[in-house]
Amino acid sequence: MPNITRLTEAYISEHPSIKDCLKNDLINYSSLSRKLASDAGINIKKNFDAILIACRRFQRKLKKEEVFESRILKILKSSKIEIKNKIIVIVLEKDVHFETLLHIEKEIKKQKEIFRIIESASAITIITTEEFADLIRKNFRNKIIVENSNLAEITIKSPKEIETTPGAYAYLCSLFQENGINIAETLSCWTDTIFLVDEKDAGKVMGLLRF
Repeated sequence: MPNITRLTEAYISEHPSIKDCLKNDLINYSSLSRKLASDAGINIKKNFDAILIACRRFQRKLKKEEVFESRILKILKSSKIEIKNKIIVIVLEKDVHFETLLHIEKEIKKQKEIFRIIESASAITIITTEEFADLIRKNFRNKIIVENSNLAEITIKSPKEIETTPGAYAYLCSLFQENGINIAETLSCWTDTIFLVDEKDAGKVMGLLRF
């Protein structure tokens, strides 16, 4: 027998439009329960009441989330947005020579351009401006896994309260997803949240971030 509560919450969470209507009391619970049962392949006669109750309980949980959402919006309204275009992301194999990386970093920062490194268990990601792509290719020609160019870097500089406010990062990611914007890379450093998106989406992003 399926866990009705878990299934119901997962279904609603995967459908942002339904979630928003539920949060704003714009849902017919009976219709939602029948649709959920139909989409999930659940016997509606046996589980209708359980689904209906689970929907109502999740709506109350969403109402509590609104407190956090108002805090998030207050922080974002106080944030500053910076944008930089002609960004490139190059992913390298993990076993590169670190001295060479440090040399490249020194060269790029000497020209006061951005140079960011993200190190994972299996690769190293370099984020910089497109003008330095040839320099990186020259030094790591056989170590490049993938390149992603024509990107824009969106930096959100927020008040320090963002560090202690649950859901701020998730709120931003959901905002991008709901508007069809792919996040190529993302990272954060204290109160700065950084997103890399396709340059063609930069204007749309700036519009979305006018809280």
